[in-house]
Amino acid sequence: MNPKTLHKISYGLYVICSKNGEKINGQIANALFQVTSEPPTIAVSINKQNLTHEYIKKSNFFTVSILSENTPMIFIGNFGFKSGRDIDKFKDVEYKLGKAKMPIVLDNTLACIEAKVIDKIDAGTHTIFIGKVEDAEILSEDKSMTYEYYHKVKGGFSPKTAPTYSSMVDKKTKKEEEKMNKYVCKVCGYVYDPEKGDPDGGIAPGTKFEDIPDEWVCPICGVGKEDFEKEK
Repeated sequence: MNPKTLHKISYGLYVICSKNGEKINGQIANALFQVTSEPPTIAVSINKQNLTHEYIKKSNFFTVSILSENTPMIFIGNFGFKSGRDIDKFKDVEYKLGKAKMPIVLDNTLACIEAKVIDKIDAGTHTIFIGKVEDAEILSEDKSMTYEYYHKVKGGFSPKTAPTYSSMVDKKTKKEEEKMNKYVCKVCGYVYDPEKGDPDGGIAPGTKFEDIPDEWVCPICGVGKEDFEKEK
């Protein structure tokens, strides 16, 4: 079986948020789709280990922020590779509370959705939450971020808790990219491509990894250059 076949399925990139009492949390997700139009329902797959999963189960509500192509990697890293158990993900992030008082991330957001959970499907490591859309709003007409764009242009990878994560595919892909003199973060899998640089971090395209300032950190997880590896 070729596991890369599953990469041909189209995905977006979203911030899914929920609330537990006064506590709020959010995470990056890419497995979200519309189920029906009347009534409008959507489904999202969330790993059972994630704090957002716990909050959705307790509140029976979740929100969706559809991300723009221009979303900085550091923003994706904040919601995708860090845990709300350890940090406040919403520090310095613009958000609002929706009709159900659930947090909705506004930064880098094209459109947002509020949904009430009406069903759950146990999918082993994940739960598929099916939600009836309670409210929806378009904020921008810019292009939405696709997982393909995030992977091929931004150089990002899925965290291990994502439904699309495949250790076999990611290890093979990282090895191939290392052969092309790209540098891979050993912590989160971010790939530094010298041809693209890291414009969000002030590193111009064409900058060799060796020429990046020592204070530069991974735009996704924040580790230093010493946690990157190249072709050996």
